[in-house]
Amino acid sequence: MSFAQIVIGPPGSGKSTYCNGTSQFFNAIGRHGQIVNMDPANDHLPYPCSVDIRDFITLEEIMQEQQLGPNGGLMYAMESLDKSIDLFVLQIKSLVLEEKAYLVFDCPGQVELFTHHSSLFKIFKKLEKELDMRFCVVNLIDCYYLTSPSQYISILLLALRSMLMMDLPQINVFSKIDMIKSYGELPFNLDFYTEVQDLDYLLPYVEKESSSVMGKRYARLTETISEMVTDFNLVSFEVLAVDDKESMINLQLSIDKANGYIFGASEVGGDTVWAEATRDQGLRENYSIQERWIDNKEEYDKLEQKRREEQQKDQQMQEKEIDVDNEDEWDRALKDWEEKQGTDYVR
Repeated sequence: MSFAQIVIGPPGSGKSTYCNGTSQFFNAIGRHGQIVNMDPANDHLPYPCSVDIRDFITLEEIMQEQQLGPNGGLMYAMESLDKSIDLFVLQIKSLVLEEKAYLVFDCPGQVELFTHHSSLFKIFKKLEKELDMRFCVVNLIDCYYLTSPSQYISILLLALRSMLMMDLPQINVFSKIDMIKSYGELPFNLDFYTEVQDLDYLLPYVEKESSSVMGKRYARLTETISEMVTDFNLVSFEVLAVDDKESMINLQLSIDKANGYIFGASEVGGDTVWAEATRDQGLRENYSIQERWIDNKEEYDKLEQKRREEQQKDQQMQEKEIDVDNEDEWDRALKDWEEKQGTDYVR
């Protein structure tokens, strides 16, 4: 059994940035992670890539040979991979069986691929069946959409449609949450948006946003969409700032629960300490996201910066070589250790 994340989301939602941050995070906790690029148009990857779909097919070749535009070319490329997938599966098989790697699939940003086009769905279902893989879809959405009530309801529909289309465990995430305060004041607390609470409270703001005759018609359509999302009662969100350690830890804990990695699979990724700690719920930070990212963001940022500086200082001290023949240097290092431990060292 092997485990993986499928990273989806609209263009500009931070998928490649997330994959790069995840790679660094896995290295820090000792998990053997590998990233797979599924975007035939992405030729500038910010992360080390183990399997690249561009080795099989590129968007530029498809557009030139088939005389297609970017969107049509991308659809054709995914369909072509779907029809000649055996070599791709062999490379994935090598990662999960020989290297025992935890995989992260970085998918294209065209929403059609995970809302109503079946190519991605078929590819991952084939991997699930042949390699006994356990997936979790990570759906990233820019938190900027929270600033517009009508757009917020639209992305709820997008998240719901992808959940129904992919037919896999899915974690929806508002990315770049550290930017939300700079976008202006929200009418409700962040919890209202992440927990998708009673959407009826948003409708007056939708009507105010759409004051024209056509806008009022769209407002009625938005109201109908909100009722449908509420009836399904499936959509909720996590928040993420890639550079914030606690934010990344909380998200990875949710993902590990969703794909089953947390339940005794440390022998796959190699991160035994992380697996044991997550079973004991010893890593999750319990804090109000409204307080962390809006009300007291500056204070939390200062604490986080101070914590990073202390960690860097500790790391530098550990890496520094001590000359045991130099009595002054040895006494100074011993004194620093005593102050850090808060106790006297018995000679």
